[in-house]
Amino acid sequence: MGLDAATTITWYGHACVEVRTPGGKTILIDPWFGNPKSPKAADAVTACDLLLVTHGHGDHLGDAVALASRLRPTWPCIHEMSLWLARRLPGGADAATGMNKGGTFAFGEIAVTMTGADHSAGDWNPGGETTLYLGEPAGFVIRLENGYTIYHAGDTNVTSDMRLIGELYRPNLALLPIGGHYTMGPREAALAVELLGVDAVAPIHYGTFPLLAGTPEQLRVELDARGLGPVDLYGWEPGESLRG
Repeated sequence: MGLDAATTITWYGHACVEVRTPGGKTILIDPWFGNPKSPKAADAVTACDLLLVTHGHGDHLGDAVALASRLRPTWPCIHEMSLWLARRLPGGADAATGMNKGGTFAFGEIAVTMTGADHSAGDWNPGGETTLYLGEPAGFVIRLENGYTIYHAGDTNVTSDMRLIGELYRPNLALLPIGGHYTMGPREAALAVELLGVDAVAPIHYGTFPLLAGTPEQLRVELDARGLGPVDLYGWEPGESLRG
């Protein structure tokens, strides 16, 4: 099952993804609506029940603080990020729930499991002597109310842990970065698909800037080279939605 008829997944460019669940909830992941490919502005976002941010880089944390201040979603995140958010969001320490890799957070009938990611996570710290540390990078496995499962890898290179993610959580759809330079490119992403054992992949984190040069077409070539021709590849455009 590549896509689910009861789930709508919309890509807003870069790593920014919205999931509308079978139970009527709205999940936002890495909500940088200010990216140059997004057809939607953060001010136009009217719903967010569950907010997920893979790491503290500005192109992923993006508009999350402003959206959380306005819409008050449930926000599970890496522990250090939750400590930082406690001083910046309405509600203080209750505004975000700290967790860590391997942990699972229950949001009603939705289960969110934090996974590892091979990347960095520091960002500019105005007035500080060093970079701002917001915890280690992560990915998320999201099991929706009907069991449909999405893996958002965040920013990462391919790792052997992806085989474990596939074995443990059996994702139906993988959202994988393919742009290269800061993350894995198409060649590595094809191996990630093989390790995960998924039959559907939607690429993210490409085309935002010229530096992120990997393309869905290149990923298709690499998948075919690995004998993964039957895998469904959704080469979507920013603003486009996927639904079974």
